[in-house]
Amino acid sequence: MNKWTELFAGLILLIGAILVAWYSQFWPPILGKDFNFWHAAWTFLKGGIFWFVVMIGALFILLGISDLKD
Repeated sequence: MNKWTELFAGLILLIGAILVAWYSQFWPPILGKDFNFWHAAWTFLKGGIFWFVVMIGALFILLGISDLKD
């Protein structure tokens, strides 16, 4: 695939996802379901940050235990 085509397609997908997430917070519930992608993305990001911090803490503990052996 051409590098310019890849850049253009990526830009369109990125802007499209941001626009859908932004405007989905204003959509009324459809059949009793709320399709707020902005809230879902924010929750997913917060969970990812939480697990990243937990894994870094576990890594430091393992490295500290490893250094105690030496």
